[in-house]
Amino acid sequence: MSPLTKLILTTSLLLGTTITITSNHWMMAWTGLEINTLAIIPLISKSHHPRATEAAIKYFLTQAAASTLVLFSSMINAWFTGQWDITQLTHPPSCTLLTTAIAIKLGLTPFHFWFPEVLQGSSLPTALLLSTVMKLPPTSILLLTSHSLNPTLLTTMSIMSIALGGWMGLNQTQTRKIMAFSSISHLGWMTIIIIYNPKLTLLTFYIYILMTTSIFLTMNTTNTLKLSTLMTSWTKTPTLNTTLMLTLLSLAGLPPLTGFLPKWLIIQELTKQNMTTAATTISMLSLLGLFFYLRLAYCSTITLPPNPSNKMKQWSPKKSTNILISMLTSLSTSLLPLSPMILSTI
Repeated sequence: MSPLTKLILTTSLLLGTTITITSNHWMMAWTGLEINTLAIIPLISKSHHPRATEAAIKYFLTQAAASTLVLFSSMINAWFTGQWDITQLTHPPSCTLLTTAIAIKLGLTPFHFWFPEVLQGSSLPTALLLSTVMKLPPTSILLLTSHSLNPTLLTTMSIMSIALGGWMGLNQTQTRKIMAFSSISHLGWMTIIIIYNPKLTLLTFYIYILMTTSIFLTMNTTNTLKLSTLMTSWTKTPTLNTTLMLTLLSLAGLPPLTGFLPKWLIIQELTKQNMTTAATTISMLSLLGLFFYLRLAYCSTITLPPNPSNKMKQWSPKKSTNILISMLTSLSTSLLPLSPMILSTI
């Protein structure tokens, strides 16, 4: 792919995201979502591999269906209320339709089927975009309409997502699929609290982006696509693998790492809202996720290949990537002591 094409597609992604986040009108938000979808499809299918082409088609069909539902729900709401403002979504069937549409766009259970397959068919940098940047516009719409949505429906979908993300990640050997189910699980944590504390959802999302970006960049540096590759990368990049282990444990939510902060706050907020059963359930289900994060961490640092590599120990040929990974890893593992300062902004 030529640099000019990459520049156009990246600019379109930024433009689409910005339009959706800053819009108050449903048509503008829908336009931003469509620009995003059309910009990412060439990036998914750029390798011209059959699996990449299949992933691009699956992504296009699901996103087109979700965008149609967004438009349909906004038109029904406008028909009954005369309002095209995103925050004025008051018609109950429109709220249910929008929840379904955003769940498809994000990959929440039971509309998650497309997400692991699309990530598996994409390259690691594109998978990173799909897991982080492409989640931002639907999440912003969910935040703007959170006061109108059905709490029972959202809570049910959230608990299902956390459970499925944990169960399905247990028997995976492909790192991209593991990260896909990790994403589904984390989206469940974000969605369950969105009605009660939208700022906490945003904080969880930012920390999730931070940790996921760090993991994907590390995997891209070592070219890790399977667990077997992860096992043999220790002899080449021991320092990088050590930091990858810490970031994975942070993503699992182990104290005293950064990933513990959002889970701790979400459980605390749910308890305040008299949702102790939901808080207990998601706490128990997060142990499933912890198992496969521990397995990844075990493969990356503790398991050594039977034959040592002849290559010299190296960090990475790109110095700029080194600095970026170092910064992201540091933030992904050591932000918990700053939690009083972070809490003061919520």
